[in-house]
This record gives sequence, C-alpha cells and structure tokens, in this order.
Amino acid sequence: MEKLNCDLEAALLKLLVPPASQTETSIALIWEKPEASYNIESYQIYVNGEIQGSCQCTDYTVTDLKCSREYEVFIKAFSKYGELLLKSNTVKVSTKSKAEIFDITSYGAVGDGKTLNTKSIQKTIDACSFGGKVYVPKGIFLTGAIFLKSNITLYIEEGGVLLGSDNIVDYPLMRYRFEGLETICYASLINTEEIRTGILENITIAGSGKIDANGSILRKKELEENKGKPGRAICLRNVNNIYLYEITVKQSPAWCVHFIYCQNISVNQIKIYSKQDEDGKRYIGIENGDGLDPDSSKDVFIFHSMIASEDDCIAIKSGRDAQGRRDGIPSENIRITNCSFKSGFGVAVGSEMSGGVRNVLVQDCIYEDVYCVANLKALRGRGGIIENIKFEDITYKNRNLEYEDCKWFRGAINIDQFYSHDTFDVDESEEVNDGTSIIRDIAFKNISLETLAGNAIYLTGLPESPICSIKLTNIHAAGKCGLKANNVRGLELNDVSVEIRTIN
Repeated sequence: MEKLNCDLEAALLKLLVPPASQTETSIALIWEKPEASYNIESYQIYVNGEIQGSCQCTDYTVTDLKCSREYEVFIKAFSKYGELLLKSNTVKVSTKSKAEIFDITSYGAVGDGKTLNTKSIQKTIDACSFGGKVYVPKGIFLTGAIFLKSNITLYIEEGGVLLGSDNIVDYPLMRYRFEGLETICYASLINTEEIRTGILENITIAGSGKIDANGSILRKKELEENKGKPGRAICLRNVNNIYLYEITVKQSPAWCVHFIYCQNISVNQIKIYSKQDEDGKRYIGIENGDGLDPDSSKDVFIFHSMIASEDDCIAIKSGRDAQGRRDGIPSENIRITNCSFKSGFGVAVGSEMSGGVRNVLVQDCIYEDVYCVANLKALRGRGGIIENIKFEDITYKNRNLEYEDCKWFRGAINIDQFYSHDTFDVDESEEVNDGTSIIRDIAFKNISLETLAGNAIYLTGLPESPICSIKLTNIHAAGKCGLKANNVRGLELNDVSVEIRTIN
C-alpha cells in the first residue's frame, strides 16, 4: 500500500542519467542512495509509466528499447513488505539514432588471429560516418595501434577479439601523460587521434567482445627497446562524452584503461583483467597494471563493473609535481558504485595528484582478496589537494598474503603522506612550499573490513601538513595490526571497533 505522503518524500530519491550512457537500444540510470533508515528492499524502474524491471542496487540499464525514441523514466523504492517508501523525479531521455554499420571485414580485416589488420581497421574507422558504428564480428583480429575519432562507436561482437600485435613497430611513439608527466610513450592499442586544437567528443566502446592488448609479450619488448614508456590497452585523451559498456579489457602492457583530460565519462558493466586471465592464468611480466585511471578528468561514473588488477584497481590522478601543478587540471566529481574488485590494491587517489582530486564517492562495492579498500597517497613534492572523498557501504575481506605492509601500502584503509619511503620520521617537519600536499575532509562509513596482510587502518600525514577532518563511522575492522595514526588533525570516530586478527 502506497504511503499518502510519498509526493512529499519523492525528492529524496534523486534519479540521474550518467553522461553519454545511451545506445540505440539502451539507457543507463543511476540514483543517489537514500539514508539507511528507509530500509529499502528493492527498487522498481518505470519506463513510460510501466514497470521495466527491479533491482536492489542504485543503477539499472534499461534494454530492448527502440532507437531514436524519447522515454520518461522514474524509480520507486519499496520496503520488504511491499510498502512504497520513496519515488524519484521523472527524467526524459532519448536513445540514439540507428547507426550506419562499418564492418571491418568489408575493409579487408581477417579474423584468423594471424593476419595483421591495423590498416584495415584504421581504414574502417576513417570511413565511418558521423554517429556510425565500427563493427568487429566474431573472430580474433590481430592489430597494432588504432586511433578513434569523434562521434563513433567501436562495437565488438560477442566472440570478437581485438588482439594487440606483439611487434613494437606497430605502436608509434607518441607524447602523452604517464605517471603524471607528459613524456614519450608507445602508442596504446586503442587511442584517440591527434588533434591540434579543440577536443574530441562522443566516443563509445561497447559490445560483449574483448580487447586483449597482449601485454605480457609487448611490455617486455617495449622495456627492452626503451624508446618510450609502455602503452595502455585503451588511452583516450581530450574527449567529452565517453561510454564504455559491457566490454572486457585485459592484459595491458601498463595501465589498462586510461582517461586523460576527459569529461563526462560513463563506465558500465565492463570487466578488466590485468593480473590474470578470466580462467585464472597469471599474466607473466606485467607490472604497473592498474585497472582504470581517470587522470585530470571530471564527471566520471563507474558502475556495475568488475576489476581484477595487478596494481591499483582504480587510480584517480591529476599530474605530477611542478608540471601537474602548472597544468592545474583536477580530477573531480567521480562516482564509483556497485563494483567488485577481485585482486590488486583497491581504489587509490594519487600518488600523482598535483592538480588536485576532489568530490569522489565510492559506495556499495565488494572487495575480495584486494590489499586496500582505499589508498590515498600524496608525498612531499607533489603539492595539490585531496579533499571530499567518501567510502561508504563497503564489504572487504582479504585473506591473500601475496602482499603485506610495505612502503607502497600500509593498511586496508590507508592514507599515507610518506608513501614510497622505506624509512621516515613522522615528527621531522620540512618547510611548507608549493610541493606540500594537503589531504582533508575524508569519510569512511559503514565498512566491514577483515585483512590478514597488515594494518587494518593506517593514517599518517606530514607534520607540517597534517591530514585534516577524517571521519570513521560504523567501521568494524580486523587486521594483523589495528589502527595507527600520526599527524592527524580532527579524527572523529563513531561506532568504530578494531580487532587484532592473527593467521590460524
């Protein structure tokens, strides 16, 4: 039975359409999570007044729609007794027009896993019309670096694979950002085209197929030749409106997915493997294998995705040292929700964060055998500010002892301004200058945490720049060691328990 005052409470359930998240037949939706006091059991999704489906999380992708149509969508939240608790605002949103298809096999590509298809695929991309779709059918299509343009969809069919060539000749040297600095890099497998002025826009990479960058072999060759930094599987630069949907990305020579100077990004239902294959086979020789890195990028929505990483699962960055401060382009307004992390080091901010990072929400995520829930790292020399970061409603369990506390990570909840230092004195101050980093306004709430690898919670700021305003609420943590805090100003603990847990 519906509540009589539902109209009054409706504004509490805010429905959003993530940027660029529409295809010809689907629309992605997300909404802000109400306070736990509402005891919501499920959400129902309504399209043009009729029930489309239901879920228990705060995102839903409406499928099987018609192209070039406008739809009105709203959400209702119900208790376990079927009582209506909240109703959202109504959003009008349209699907894309039917795309003209450009099949790479029509331009000479052969999916035998042996024929090099770089020229054929690039020819297809170049020929693709405004709003068109470059179509990769079933088969294994070997290719070197390819370059996407504006207003295009790269669609990889189920059973289709873009496999990176293992010949470094197929990856031209380019200048773009790596580890926070503009430098010479090998081209990535999938890149954006070079532009002299302006920005690119409206790039979608979708489909149930796979992007395999062949990084185990390629990284070794790139390091041996040493003419540039290793490339990525996907590196999109200077783009407004990006949508990654359903695709699997794996085995990059370095970071798997890298967004540089981008805005309005949606990442929905993708899978990333940078440590091992889907069947558990370990990639040999891959290091520095972050899953997904937004870098000086804003308005980023990552939801309902899975990352099994060799390094940070997600690392939010914004440039390094004086160059990053001079560029002054922050990463901001980032929402990571309903994701699962299967290996690696969790969600990181930094250490290249000199342009600033602010307004980040990580919510309703599950961590399994991952070293860190959160790893906020900003050492001396970086400068910049990390602020307004929230981790909420997290389930974390790490029984993996492959990695233990070290200079790179010192706790499951980790804020560290002596990151990368083997030895340091937490009481020895240095002069405050442009390279003094600031970390403030960080909140952890509703987290169940168990680790055998080291400290449950580690918070250490600089004596000349203490970590400010840290709130821990409803945190129940267990670790080999408990909570350590140094140089923290304004540490608020509400319903926090920390237990020492030894290996049985």
